Amino acid sequence: MSRPRASRTVENEIRRLGYVHVAGVDEVGRGCLAGPVVAGAVVLEPDHYVAGIADSKVLIAAERERLFDHITGAAVAWHVSIVEADEIDRINIHRASLKAMREAVMALVPLPGFVIADGFRIPDLPMAQRNIIGGDRRSTAIAAASILAKVTRDRIMAELHAVDPRYGFDKHKGYATRAHLDAVAAFGYSPKHRRTFRPPTLFDTIPD
Repeated sequence: MSRPRASRTVENEIRRLGYVHVAGVDEVGRGCLAGPVVAGAVVLEPDHYVAGIADSKVLIAAERERLFDHITGAAVAWHVSIVEADEIDRINIHRASLKAMREAVMALVPLPGFVIADGFRIPDLPMAQRNIIGGDRRSTAIAAASILAKVTRDRIMAELHAVDPRYGFDKHKGYATRAHLDAVAAFGYSPKHRRTFRPPTLFDTIPD
């Protein structure tokens, strides 16, 4: 069964309106119990096609790693922004995701003239934008951003595992798997856990 590949149709339509640099933006880690939320922003070179770009969720880790290098090597501009767990607890995950996405866009050099984002409208951007539901499946630029964000976040979680292997961050990447919940029940929260994400079913069994 072939995997769905993202298309450049959306970006090409926007370029025909006169926008030279069109950035795709996406985030990963929204639903995790631990670790940061990470956003990627990418402006792809229209004349340099990178084969195989798709929503990061349908790719295996080796494909994402390979595409990370191809995307960063071929992009006009790219950036990844990180919001850590303590700030997620302080401002909530929705605002943290939007903050990471905005910071990723604003760090691009040159700044894009137009931004397309997966799912959400990004506040306080000084350029035109369009939010696209399911954008990581429809737009190559958004799919590329999702790959950069996912690879970066997976690397961070592997580093956290090397520091504290009790939770298995290298396997579940902070998501609420049974093994992760069992580890939290046994050891309590680490400094990298989001304390506002306490699983309600374990409320009485997780030590502080």
